[in-house]
Amino acid sequence: MRAMIALPRRAVRGGFGDVRIRRRAVDAMIDSMAEVGAETFYAQVGGKAWFEALVERFYARVAKDSVLSPLYPQDLTEAKRHLTAFLVQIGEGPSEYAETRGAPRLRVRHAPFAIGLAEREAWFAHMSAAVKEAGLPAGDEAQLLAYFARMATHLINRAG
Repeated sequence: MRAMIALPRRAVRGGFGDVRIRRRAVDAMIDSMAEVGAETFYAQVGGKAWFEALVERFYARVAKDSVLSPLYPQDLTEAKRHLTAFLVQIGEGPSEYAETRGAPRLRVRHAPFAIGLAEREAWFAHMSAAVKEAGLPAGDEAQLLAYFARMATHLINRAG
């Protein structure tokens, strides 16, 4: 199975500490992908349009969710733009997120929002549904869902 959410070296240097992946492991993974001529996940799924569609499916669910919708602004335009840019970057696409917003610092950016287990579960359920609708190969889907599960858990900042 190809590596899917392989953080590019520039991302590791740029402060992807939230992901807790050792730089040497990332470098080795990237080098091994280059050796076999593997494409980036970004290229494999068809580029930015795939990520935009994923984010649209996700936020369509969030907007209707009584647990999550109060955490988001009425106008989701900026949230969609930020999430799309972040996902494009971790998929080894253009680094627009880092160039416009700096290091992700996900816990810091989400600290103002009360995120407990209920919010984590709702967020992951909606993202999981959006991913499953994308029709990825089973291995890629599993890797992406595992990443989102870890990320959602990492953002919990309160009990309950």
